[in-house]
Amino acid sequence: MFSLKGKVALVTGASQGIGRDTALALVEAGAKVAVAARNEKKLTALAGEIAAAGGTALAVRIDVADAEQVKAGFRQIIEKFGRLDILVNNAAITRDGLSMRMKADDWDAVIRTNLTGAHLCIQQALGTMMRARAGRIINIASIVAQMGNAGQANYVAAKAGLIGLTKAIAIEISSRNITVNAVAPGFIETPMTDVLTNEVKDQLKTRIPLGRMGSARDVAAAIVFLASDEAGYITGHVLDVNGGMYLA
Repeated sequence: MFSLKGKVALVTGASQGIGRDTALALVEAGAKVAVAARNEKKLTALAGEIAAAGGTALAVRIDVADAEQVKAGFRQIIEKFGRLDILVNNAAITRDGLSMRMKADDWDAVIRTNLTGAHLCIQQALGTMMRARAGRIINIASIVAQMGNAGQANYVAAKAGLIGLTKAIAIEISSRNITVNAVAPGFIETPMTDVLTNEVKDQLKTRIPLGRMGSARDVAAAIVFLASDEAGYITGHVLDVNGGMYLA
C-alpha cells in the first residue's frame, strides 16, 4: 500500500459505496480523513468506525450542490486539521429517464451535484493547496462518460464534463505541484447498482472481459495510488477501473 502518512484527505459522497471504501482505504494508507455527505447519521457511524480502528476522521455534513455548505464544510476541515492535501470528488446522484421526457429539475439536480459540486469543492481546496504548493485532486467520473448510456443523458453529461474539468484544472494549476486526475469506474457493486436485477447484472458481466462487476475497493485502490507521492508525475489523466469493458 502506498503511504499517505501525515496527509489530510476529504472524500465527498462518503456515506456509502465507493466513497465509504475510499475513506477507509485512505486511512489504512495513513491519512487523516474528513468524510462528507448529506447523510449525517451514516457519516458519524463511519467516523466512529475509523476512530475505533485507530484512525482519525471528521464527519462533515455537506450537500455539494450548495455553495454555502461547501464553504462552511471546508472551513470546518481546515480548522480541525490545518491543511488539506487530497480531495476526492465522489458525491453523485442519479435522476434517470429518457432525454425527450426528462424534467428540467432532474437535469439540473444531476448537473448541479455531479459537476458543479465538484467544481465548488475544487475552488475551496485550491486555496490551501496552492499555499502549500502541493496537492492531489481526484474526480470520480464513470465509464458511461466515455461510452454513453441510454436513459442517463444528465448523468453522462455531468460525468463527461467532470473529465473535461479534470483536464482544464490540471493545466491551470500544474505549476503549483498540484495534480488533478479522474478515475472512471465501470459497473461496480454499490448501492447505486443494487437496484439492477440479477438478470441485468448477468447480462452486464458478459460484456466485461474480466467476467465480474468491480468492487468499491477496486476503485479505492486506484484512488489511493493517484493520491500518493508515487503518482506525482501523472496529471490530467483518466484512470479506467472497468474490468476491460471499455478500452480507450
